[in-house]
Amino acid sequence: MRKFPLYCLPLAAAGMVSCQQPGEKADRPNIIFMMTDDHTTQAMSCYGGQLIQTPNMDRLAAEGIRMDRCFAVNALSGPSRACILTGKFSHVNGFTDNASTFDGDQQTFPKLLQQAGYETAIIGKWHLISQPQGFDYWCILSGQHEQGDYYNPDFIENGQPLREEGYVTDVVTDKAIAYLENRDKSKPFCLMYHQKAPHRNWMPAPRHLGMFNHTVFPEPATLFDNYEGRGTAARTQDMSIAHTLTEDWDLKLLTRNELLADTTNRLSQVYRRMPQDVQAKWDSVYAPRIAEYRSGKLKGKELISWKYQQYMRDYLATVVAVDENIGRLLDYLEQTGELDNTIIVYTSDQGFFLGEHGWFDKRFMYEECQRMPLIVRYPKAIPAGSVSSAIAMNVDFAPTFLDFAGVEIPADIQGRSLRPVLTNGGAEPADWRKAAYYHYYEYPAEHSVKRHYGIRTKDFKLIHFYNDVDEWEMYDLANDPHELNNVYGRPEYADRQAELMELLRETQQQYGDTDPDEKVRELFKGDRRMMPGR
Repeated sequence: MRKFPLYCLPLAAAGMVSCQQPGEKADRPNIIFMMTDDHTTQAMSCYGGQLIQTPNMDRLAAEGIRMDRCFAVNALSGPSRACILTGKFSHVNGFTDNASTFDGDQQTFPKLLQQAGYETAIIGKWHLISQPQGFDYWCILSGQHEQGDYYNPDFIENGQPLREEGYVTDVVTDKAIAYLENRDKSKPFCLMYHQKAPHRNWMPAPRHLGMFNHTVFPEPATLFDNYEGRGTAARTQDMSIAHTLTEDWDLKLLTRNELLADTTNRLSQVYRRMPQDVQAKWDSVYAPRIAEYRSGKLKGKELISWKYQQYMRDYLATVVAVDENIGRLLDYLEQTGELDNTIIVYTSDQGFFLGEHGWFDKRFMYEECQRMPLIVRYPKAIPAGSVSSAIAMNVDFAPTFLDFAGVEIPADIQGRSLRPVLTNGGAEPADWRKAAYYHYYEYPAEHSVKRHYGIRTKDFKLIHFYNDVDEWEMYDLANDPHELNNVYGRPEYADRQAELMELLRETQQQYGDTDPDEKVRELFKGDRRMMPGR
């Protein structure tokens, strides 16, 4: 790929190069990186989701590009964020699971942009334990293990704690707009705008409480999946709507008197943060739900379906607030004349299960959570209404930002700039990657999803669950998009299986993850066509 000198930005539309000195804004684009937590493409109308309408996300897609095959390389909040910041996989950046602490001394793309004359900021969810580095301004959520609270959230602003009144999604946007208003306007900026929503436990804004109480959402085809033909990992997870959703924290089945009586309860602690008028609305909205549940009439599959509806009503209401606030930010940029000078990215740290396979949460290499939304708007270089099927990963974000900013991409970054895809209407170069790589580490831990790694090509997925098991899964995505039929070891797939095993080996060598478990080395020694399916 052609490289340009520091502070030089290729102007794709004009076929020219603009060069400037450090500290000069010139034509270098601003960057706003919008990231939510646990937002999945099923809950975005621009991705064909049928659950709700997301008009502001849809606007970004219509005026930019929608990437249909963007994947998290480790579908967990902290690890995904570390991969995005560094452009490196978990085994390289050191943040493999949520028990890790991010090494802030290492190279990140905000540091590189800052050194190149950008003003950098992060506002909202951080979730990397250590203090942010490489930012001229930072204001991150604190409390609840750095998840923050939906109501009257606590922040740490440049090292100082503070509490803000209001709903977290609105507050983060207020802070983002205030930062943009007061920044050094002689410099281009990079703002990481990170929302808490729609993270568990899905508490809607006061204006949206009860908005879906009378809506019945369609159930996913696999809500009552029995995991027949699949491995131990699917059967032994602890993330089911049937058994894992809690009555208090998740389903919100506590009355006002119960919430006020138990000060140790997490929901009670958040409830007490609410103004009295919001508490009153909360009580009235959730009273029918509590009464219906306590009637004792809900049993078996009917109870699971009921829990699914309550989950969707809360989750989707938090997404509505996210979409509204994206609109607020776009309006501000338009009013200040910066909209078309700014690369605007919308994504989430990974996808999420919305009842598929009977689950909520993420972690698995299955499609609903490995796949993440990615929309990019920048009319100076990206054709409006573009759609791409090129395989992208979240480690690609860092080199993409550096590339657009005219900053040399360090050789140790493992991702690849998406710029040639974004600026070419979504078409991928001839030498583009054949597969996305994935590696999940957090086991044993919450939700009990076993460690696994694998590759995802355009049509197939190969997964190896390891550590306390040794099981392989392979899915023919063209014929089995719901990933219900494990074809690993089937004779009719022997040739394709051998190809995928070889591609997995090559991919692990490329990214330096050559020994995720000792057993795989022995498997690669033999005839890969003869390896047993377990």
